[in-house]
Amino acid sequence: MGLNLAQKLIRDHLVAGEMRPGEEIAIGIDQTLTQDATGTLVMLELEAMQLSRVKTELSAQYVDHNLIQEDHRNPDDHLFLQSACDRFGIWYSRPGNGVSHPVHMQKFGKPGKTLLGADSHTPAAGALGMLAIGAGGMEVAMAMAGHPFFLQMPRIMGIKLTGKLPDWVSAKDVILEMLRRHGVKGGVGYILEYYGPGLRGLSAMDRHVIANMGAELGATSSVFPADDAVAAFLKENDRAADFRALSADPDCRYDALDSIALSNLEPLIAKPSSPGNVVPVADIAGEDIYQAYIGSSANPGFRDLAIAAQIVKGRRVHPRVSFDINPASRDTLQQLIAGGHLAALVAAGARIHQAGCNGCIGMGQAPASGRNSLRTTPRNFPGRSGTMEDSVFLCSPETAAASALTGKITDPRTLGVKYPKLRRAQKLLLELDVLLAPPASAEGLALVKGPNIQSLPELAPLADGFEAPVLLKVGDDISTDTILPAGAKVLPYRSNIARIADFVYGQLDADYVRRALEVRERTGHIIVGGENYGQGSSREHAALAPRYLGLRVVIAKSFARIHWQNLVNFGILPLTFLRAGDADRLRQGDRVNFSRIHAAIGEGKEICVSVNGEPLTLGHQLSGRQAEILLAGGLINWARGKQGTGKH
Repeated sequence: MGLNLAQKLIRDHLVAGEMRPGEEIAIGIDQTLTQDATGTLVMLELEAMQLSRVKTELSAQYVDHNLIQEDHRNPDDHLFLQSACDRFGIWYSRPGNGVSHPVHMQKFGKPGKTLLGADSHTPAAGALGMLAIGAGGMEVAMAMAGHPFFLQMPRIMGIKLTGKLPDWVSAKDVILEMLRRHGVKGGVGYILEYYGPGLRGLSAMDRHVIANMGAELGATSSVFPADDAVAAFLKENDRAADFRALSADPDCRYDALDSIALSNLEPLIAKPSSPGNVVPVADIAGEDIYQAYIGSSANPGFRDLAIAAQIVKGRRVHPRVSFDINPASRDTLQQLIAGGHLAALVAAGARIHQAGCNGCIGMGQAPASGRNSLRTTPRNFPGRSGTMEDSVFLCSPETAAASALTGKITDPRTLGVKYPKLRRAQKLLLELDVLLAPPASAEGLALVKGPNIQSLPELAPLADGFEAPVLLKVGDDISTDTILPAGAKVLPYRSNIARIADFVYGQLDADYVRRALEVRERTGHIIVGGENYGQGSSREHAALAPRYLGLRVVIAKSFARIHWQNLVNFGILPLTFLRAGDADRLRQGDRVNFSRIHAAIGEGKEICVSVNGEPLTLGHQLSGRQAEILLAGGLINWARGKQGTGKH
């Protein structure tokens, strides 16, 4: 029996473990990616590890999230990151160069390589036939230090694509169809592998759109074959020599199957406030909108912006609509200028923003209160836009542009105009050393730290026994944006854990931080969650900041993969309910007693506790290695101990 492509990529990088679904495996990492919302902690972690130079084939640091310079904090962090790149041997992308995912794909992505990124949308690089996985910054730091990446062997879901996309339907509608079918938990524990004759009509950047938002299904990664479309993309970016053909064996098998007839798709849209809340655009057409926003890492290509330009060319957007254009890379922006597309957008009334994440992460372009915003971004979690009570819809560039013209949610097929046909983008590529600064030779260079940059807090090992209160109980699908918001108000404190902790759960419970600080030194506290706790971003701040506030245990019905690992990495015990109804037994204010935790973790997969004197059995999914990390108080403490003994 042959192997599918995902299995081949894992096999070629397997360091430890057996390729059986659910078993812990370790894979070697060729490349890493960090961005400034996560990279500051990664660099501080490398400093704490006393690393001299990174051990990967290539590591790159992008400044794309925190671009607003309303005071010293963001530019200070940019200088800090640049100095860290010089010290550790990392490529540095300056502010304005663009979003990490498309830039990395253009400049560094290679079929057959592994990429570990401190950003949950890192799997976008799977469009090139890479095995690209998002993870917490600590795990990326470990990979940069030469350690393998540990994960549970995923199952592989094969999605066969047939037919050809009709006019007014594009790659965004393909991934929205996957979300309509499977929801935000449907990909948990899977790698999504796309194959079939329908791939012939999808460019590498179309595939990027689909692979990027595989993260919204909770998937470990998404993978496409390296075929003629990938070869063409690399040639366009002057990297034809980096191509190698990769595909699944004809007789391979998948753990689950799905198929999409592209010819049958129609324009789709995700309603507030979940990427999984998908319906046909036609079902809600006619609702007034305030904003139409095109760009971000989820629709970063030349085609995505040029098609919008051609739709609005010679027209004017509705006077009530803010038409926001968010180029994802400097290369793409130059191509839009050269092709006249930027002029068409500006003439139609568009607002042009710098190349970066911007409104996708709540860094500007926040919508007005109580008004609808249509966005081509990957997420519409509550408040993520920067407006607390926002109403954000996710859609294709075609739907966003058509709606900008009418002022209402509009099925683009009803515009009554011919679907534009685009010419190929002009080849205007910035030289690599202009776009990014290559690694310098500066071992031992002092890191440039502004006043907002603080060293990581020390984390004590997990006690063998303690009693702590349930300080907060939350529902299903709690995102990392709910745990710790992003945006212009919060993320500038990303390198100051004590300060960013002030915002933990602020959207849901304004009194949580005060209560946590009251019991932090005496008992610590517990949070109880529902299904899919911690979905969304890989930002480890959503684990580290609550840990700073004294969080010791999270008990949930189930966890999102990255956040679950981040909890372990910072010494927080993640436990699950074993029986239906057990979650109903725990209420805010209850006290939970833990005893003999160390032995229980080592002896099996169950931990017995008492809740207000009544027994309750909970489960854990920790491997032996993860148990060691947890008991040490987190991954940094564990790594220091290994260095001291010479064991890894």
